[in-house]
Amino acid sequence: MDELRALMRNVGEPEFHASQVFRWLHAGARSFDEMSDLSRALRAKLEGCARITCPKLLKKERSSVDGTVKILWELFDQNTVESVLMAYHHGNTLCLSTQSGCRMGCAFCASGKNGLARNLNPSEILDQVIFTSKEENKKISNIVLMGIGEPLDNFENVLKFLELVNTPGGLFIGHRHISLSTCGLCDKIDLLAERRLQLTLSVSLHAPTDELRDVLMPVNRKFPLCRLMRSCKNYFEKTGRRISYEYAMIRGLNDTPACAGALISLLKGQNCHVNLIPLNEIRESPYQPSTRASLSQFITILTDHGIKATIRRRLGPDIDASCGQLRRRAAIASSEV
Repeated sequence: MDELRALMRNVGEPEFHASQVFRWLHAGARSFDEMSDLSRALRAKLEGCARITCPKLLKKERSSVDGTVKILWELFDQNTVESVLMAYHHGNTLCLSTQSGCRMGCAFCASGKNGLARNLNPSEILDQVIFTSKEENKKISNIVLMGIGEPLDNFENVLKFLELVNTPGGLFIGHRHISLSTCGLCDKIDLLAERRLQLTLSVSLHAPTDELRDVLMPVNRKFPLCRLMRSCKNYFEKTGRRISYEYAMIRGLNDTPACAGALISLLKGQNCHVNLIPLNEIRESPYQPSTRASLSQFITILTDHGIKATIRRRLGPDIDASCGQLRRRAAIASSEV
């Protein structure tokens, strides 16, 4: 609102028009001409000095199994991102992208197969909420920053988004209804902890030892597990918010009883939760999801030793609902034309 008020001053208009524009933007207006309660003269001024970001819907897939919706958006410069809308008993959750592509290079992830195209602006992250809600005519009650990209690699823009999405009069989604996922950028986790926001931090762990995590996640070579655990404990101390550890179960690699034991040792004494995720298969990857028996054995070992853990329910299995795969398929199809 402060920025919109400044814009009105700059074009020689009363500041009260800022609240009108603010409402229209959050209603999903795609042009100033749609803002019918503004004078034509003001609309012309705004058209000449400002641009409304609004993504173009390229493709939408809806699961026939559980109704999960996956949308591929095209941005103003033809870069693409994905959003996934999931229905739960507690409301509608939207998984957002924070970058177009990713440079983290995790071995089992589709999002970063072609590297990073660019960071998203705060408005482009917010647009995914506004336009998904408008497209599906559904209120978004929860947000997970777990789509394409590493949120903490786009730190300042993500912080601005978190401010915007929590603004009274706008979407006003509280931070306790937002989860942010990171592969483990410890310096940024420490900076985030200083903000003392009440969001949930989800750390993509995926391996209980440096030897294995170095193979799966290149970020571990810069920020090994001892450093990561320090940052996670600091985050809990500063915010009081329990850490959620994401752990993709990969057959024969990180799903053994020995790995479960190493994970117990790593997390001992922490107030945390482990979210076991059956691996989503992608093309060009040799990794396979764990068997049900391995999943069951692994979670039993964890819970028997006092580690709180659950197995994530897989939504949208018929539409490859894990982020990155729709964008990846579209890129492959485009290159083959």
